[in-house]
Amino acid sequence: MSTLTSLSPETLAKYEPVIGLEVHVQLLTKSKIFCSCSTRFGDPPNQNTCPVCLGLPGALPVLNREAVTMAAKAALALNCTINSRSRFARKNYFYPDLPKGYQISQYDEPLAEYGWIDIEVGDAPKRIGITRVHLEEDAGKSLHEGFPDSSEKTYIDLNRSGVPLIEIVSEPDLRSPEEAYDYLTRLKTLMLYLEVSDCNMEEGSLRVDANVSVRRKGATEFGTKTEVKNLNSFRFLQKALAYEVERQIEVLESGGRIFQETRLFDSREQRTYGMRSKEFAHDYRYFPEPDLLPLVVTENWKNEIRESLPELPSARERRFQTEYALPKQDAAVLTASRATADYFEKTARACGEAKLAANWVLNDLSYLLQENSKTIDVSPVTAENLAGLIKLVAAGTISGKMAKDVLAEMFKSGKSADQVVKDKGLEQITDPEKIAAVAREVIAANPKQAEQYRQGKTATLGWFVGQVMKATKGQAQPQLVQEILRKELS
Repeated sequence: MSTLTSLSPETLAKYEPVIGLEVHVQLLTKSKIFCSCSTRFGDPPNQNTCPVCLGLPGALPVLNREAVTMAAKAALALNCTINSRSRFARKNYFYPDLPKGYQISQYDEPLAEYGWIDIEVGDAPKRIGITRVHLEEDAGKSLHEGFPDSSEKTYIDLNRSGVPLIEIVSEPDLRSPEEAYDYLTRLKTLMLYLEVSDCNMEEGSLRVDANVSVRRKGATEFGTKTEVKNLNSFRFLQKALAYEVERQIEVLESGGRIFQETRLFDSREQRTYGMRSKEFAHDYRYFPEPDLLPLVVTENWKNEIRESLPELPSARERRFQTEYALPKQDAAVLTASRATADYFEKTARACGEAKLAANWVLNDLSYLLQENSKTIDVSPVTAENLAGLIKLVAAGTISGKMAKDVLAEMFKSGKSADQVVKDKGLEQITDPEKIAAVAREVIAANPKQAEQYRQGKTATLGWFVGQVMKATKGQAQPQLVQEILRKELS
């Protein structure tokens, strides 16, 4: 665990964190950004390579149009302005998994700029600026064996080299780890809605670096920032930011100085460590990529991309509240996943009971999916079949309690609600004469309790309802049972 001295709330309250995030998102193209090699994850090391992504002399890059389209989709969804002309540059640095000795990226002329994304922490809405969205190629991957022993060996896998990335750079508008978490959650949801990335952090298709500084409350000047890397989960992002903010405050309170540096987060010890002094832009010796022409995105192309955008999460959340009269919280949870939102909407339209559909999707179906480690897009219960179950409940054919058992069987067998109800003989008994006959038998068998009811102990009615439901194996309609019992007992 961290060894930071715990600071008092009064000391922490004197400072304000300033946080900006740089999010790298791998695009879901089938081939790399500058060559035709596969981007498939998990293949044997160095299988998906060619002279271009290996950086061999004389090999020339050719830009992948689909990568540009996906990047532009993301930029438009982030409310950015797509620049008609952008340019690729060489970002020079030396690392074992960077075969060319430089990365093809975008520098002073990015694909898109000046966007924003709305977040909400504690019911307080806030707009976070997006500085830029630019395209670049990914580096390879270093695989370490034997660390930290003296026998450590490092292997290089260049399958990832040249996989297309977008880097989404926020303005330093975030003021807490919680805001950073919400920002990143909404950003991931947006990328998944657009289907431009799978955002799998375990496979490295979404990676986050955080720029963190602190300043006195009320100050306008930014403090000296550090960059925190190795943030491979949203939970670790929050922990790393909380630690780094407190560390910087402690340094300043003790009279020390913050140095601009890159730090790593150790998830085992829950703390950050200094790795190297932070590079500046001039350290990379950027210059325009001589083997690529400037990227021109025409107005027609922009319009095509804009028209291909799906309904985005925030708009869908608002529509669910107005069109289906759902509470804000339900609408927010349903639209957090495009697959869940699609499933709910199919169910609601098929059964005409939006509120019931939301309840069944968010509660009973969600529970079964979690218990069986399944996602809603592979649910054994189709949206049409769930709608069929809801119709049976709404029509009074089966009770809500019976419906839960029916859903469990539907999940197990893949059958429709009608089929399960028929197979198990679970139709709800709504014939008053049948229920009355059972009620009279129960009353006759329990004269003492019947007399107690007649003498004013009306709570006994609930006991009689339970006995009738037991006798009918839960199939009698409860409301009708109560009405008939009152009549028979009086």
